[in-house]
Amino acid sequence: MQRDGEQRPAVIQPPLFEFGRDGKLRGSVGLLPVLTPESSLDVARFWFRRYLEQSGHPPNTVKSYSYDLSVFESVVGPKPINQIDERDIATFLNESRGRSTRKRRLTTLSSFFRFLIIRAKVLEHDPTAVFYSDRIPLKTPQPLFPEEQARLLAAAAAENPRTHLAIWLMLRLGLSRHEVLALRASHIDWSDPDRPIVYIFAEGQKRRLRERKLAGSRELTDIYQTLVAQEGQLDRLVPILPQSLNKMVERVAAAAGIAKPVTPQTLRHTFAVEQAKRGASEDELLELLGLADDARNRLSVRRYLRLAAPPLDPLTHAQP
Repeated sequence: MQRDGEQRPAVIQPPLFEFGRDGKLRGSVGLLPVLTPESSLDVARFWFRRYLEQSGHPPNTVKSYSYDLSVFESVVGPKPINQIDERDIATFLNESRGRSTRKRRLTTLSSFFRFLIIRAKVLEHDPTAVFYSDRIPLKTPQPLFPEEQARLLAAAAAENPRTHLAIWLMLRLGLSRHEVLALRASHIDWSDPDRPIVYIFAEGQKRRLRERKLAGSRELTDIYQTLVAQEGQLDRLVPILPQSLNKMVERVAAAAGIAKPVTPQTLRHTFAVEQAKRGASEDELLELLGLADDARNRLSVRRYLRLAAPPLDPLTHAQP
């Protein structure tokens, strides 16, 4: 509830419309009414979406949250937000087809009600507080072995310099798919050809922790110079769509004769394991990968440390 002397958050009121699942415009054009405890779920979720956008959340996150809330509204109906209770939450979560969907839906609703309570100050009770998401264990990565890495890079070089560059950046510097696609030639300091410095810049406030600079090698300079000689001066180094990058990695892995599934994430996993083998600590892996220091990311990098540990030798544990 809004208290005396407090002001509502300065949120620009967006137009009251959206596109439905059929692609048609729904809602009425105009300004959103003031958000109150009696506001409809439809109005509240528009305010929440605007808050997410203005807070710098990635577009995919905004889209995912908005979709979940749209489905939630279709389940509970046009109820005022102060009448939504634990039974409505339970009904929505129980319709989930799997643990991952249930966890995502609960995350969306928890964020939504935290916004209504903490930011908008129109509610005091959180109907999601009694629910807990199922823990989804992290899968064990399947990194590429050294011989597979060599074959993959050779196949990438045989395809073309841009493919070679993209594969190298993910495999040797641990760049994510998003980071490879966003990388520009101006983001790399070529002053020392034997040790170029790759700067990873954040595009939004939520990605700030991913900012870092990584030292390359002469091999990176040679690949880049080959690409420039073939195509001229460049801006974006890998100007393709995310799906195209996925297909590129699959295609090159097949050409290299690698039977196991290979994705951009596989190359990042491989980089992390190789760094762990060279002695990188848990904290250093978080920094190298641009990961936030939280419990789940620490669990993630511990997988790399386990895979990098020396193999167990059954003979040393044999009974005399």
